[in-house]
Formats: sequence, C-alpha cells, structure tokens
Amino acid sequence: MATQTLPSRTYILHLYRSLLRASQKFSSYNFKDYAYRKTKDSFRENKNETNSERIIQLVQKAEQELGLLRRQGYLNSLYAVDRLVVEDELKGNQKTRLRGDN
Repeated sequence: MATQTLPSRTYILHLYRSLLRASQKFSSYNFKDYAYRKTKDSFRENKNETNSERIIQLVQKAEQELGLLRRQGYLNSLYAVDRLVVEDELKGNQKTRLRGDN
C-alpha cells in the first residue's frame, strides 16, 4: 500500500471553507442549516487530531462530502419550495443589524 502525503493546513482550511460555501447553496433552510452545523461540528471535533493516517481519512471523507453537498445543493435549488417564516425573520433581523438600529 502506497503511503500518502499529509494534506497541508492550507488545503484543509480551503476544504473547510468550500464545505461551508457549498452548504449555503441549499435553497431549503433546514438542509442549509444542517449542512453548515455538521461541517463546523465535524471540523471542531477533529481539530486536534495528530494521527496522520486518521487525518488523511478525514480529508478524503470531507472531499467526498463536498462533492455530495455540491450535487445535493444543485438538486435542491432545482426543486425549491416556498421560504419558511423563520427565514424571513432571520433576513429581517440581519437588515436591522446592518443598519445599526440595535
């Protein structure tokens, strides 16, 4: 079995940001929020991993999940449904925060 090189910190951060961006492509609030939280939680859980074999496995899994998120995000946008009330409330709160009304 050939040894694989350990991915760089820069590549892992790029992968992390790509996963977060891909999670925001969902039109459904629930899917978007779940994918975003799952990505953050997974990376936080494994941030102190030192075993190089385990790090390589985690990066490979993250690469597979990125492909999955991109495909599912695209499919989800094709069959978008009406927005939830929660989404409209969140948008309203963000606008007031941006204006500095709070």
